[in-house]
Order: sequence, then structure tokens, then C-alpha cells
Amino acid sequence: MPSSFVICDSDVLLVVDIQNDFCPGGRLPVPRGDEVVPVVNAVARQFRHVVLTQDWHPPGHQSFASVHPGKRPFEVVTLPDGPQVLWPDHCVQGTPGAAFRHDLDVPHAELVLRKGYDPSIDSYSAFFENDRLTPTGLAGYLRERGFRRVFIAGLAFDFCVRYSAEDARRAGFAVAVVEDACRAIDVNGSADEARRLLDALAVNRVAAESLRTAVSR
Repeated sequence: MPSSFVICDSDVLLVVDIQNDFCPGGRLPVPRGDEVVPVVNAVARQFRHVVLTQDWHPPGHQSFASVHPGKRPFEVVTLPDGPQVLWPDHCVQGTPGAAFRHDLDVPHAELVLRKGYDPSIDSYSAFFENDRLTPTGLAGYLRERGFRRVFIAGLAFDFCVRYSAEDARRAGFAVAVVEDACRAIDVNGSADEARRLLDALAVNRVAAESLRTAVSR
């Protein structure tokens, strides 16, 4: 694995779901999720091109435990598109919990991609809904912009970051996850499972300090 990565103009940083509900005090807090914000801000300053994703659920989304009588958050049910972890109601459209963290400072982001807005299906990945068939359009956007390598940071490492990284790799992009700019929920060993799967797909797991820019800002 390279000890450093030189960022160039065909690279893009994908910042995943740094929203109030995924940070301490939110409805679905990732442990120490707020710690990624200063790291992401620093990393983003090295990239000319940045995309933000935003979880954006309607009320009564099928991934919410509250719509399944007798079920509790983190139980798994089977929906038409496959197994679904049930979550507390979170990132509901237009609520403070769905907003980006106030200290996320990436003013040069070129796109905000909202996902999870179909009430019948969840979207962990920034590239596909959880049926693994319905694209969000992000891969096409990145190709048309001429990007070849995707760096990913954000929340949560073992769900939305993991699935976004897997799908970016399968879509033909070189992919690196900036692991110290992520935090995991770690449900039943999901963080270690994510690392194994990313390694199997040749997705690099890198440290923020290994990145340096060749882009003139």
C-alpha cells in the first residue's frame, strides 16, 4: 500500500452523511461521530472536487423501527428488497437532525446528493439503493466529470461509507477510504466485516496524513 497519495484534478472526495442525527445527541448517533468533522474539513481543503451526501428520509420510512409494530431499533426484518436493519427515526426531511453539522466547513462542494428519500427502500450507498439495482446517478455524474479516483470519508464507516466504497469500486473507480475521517456504528462486528470486504475489493484504507495535493488552489 502506498505510504502517500498525491491528489490530482481527476480525484474527488465523497463526504458521507455528516449530519446532526449521526453525531452525539442525534437520533442515531455514531460513537464519536463528531470527531470526524475537523479531519474531514482538513482533508477537503486538499481537494478541488468534493461531493456531499445527505440521508433524507420521509416520515414513516420503511427502515424505521417505529413503522414495524413490536420491533425495536437494530432488529433485522426481511423487506421485499432483502434484510433490513431497523433504525430509530432519523434524518427526516427538513428536520434539524437531517441538517449537516454546523461545523462542517466544505464551501467548495460541487454537489449535494440526497439519498434514502424513497419511503419503501433504504439507501446506504451513495451509488445504489439497497435493492442493489436502482442507481442514484452518482456514477454517471462522476464519469461525465472525468473523475477516476474516489476518496471517501464520513459516517458511518461500516454502513454508508462501506457500501459507497464497494459500489464505487464495482463501478470501475479506484477507491480509497480515509479511515481516520470515519467512525463506525459497529453492530455485531460490522466494522471488522467492513474492513475485510474492502480489503477483498482492493479498496485502500488510508490515513488523512498520507494525502498530499498536487492541485493548485
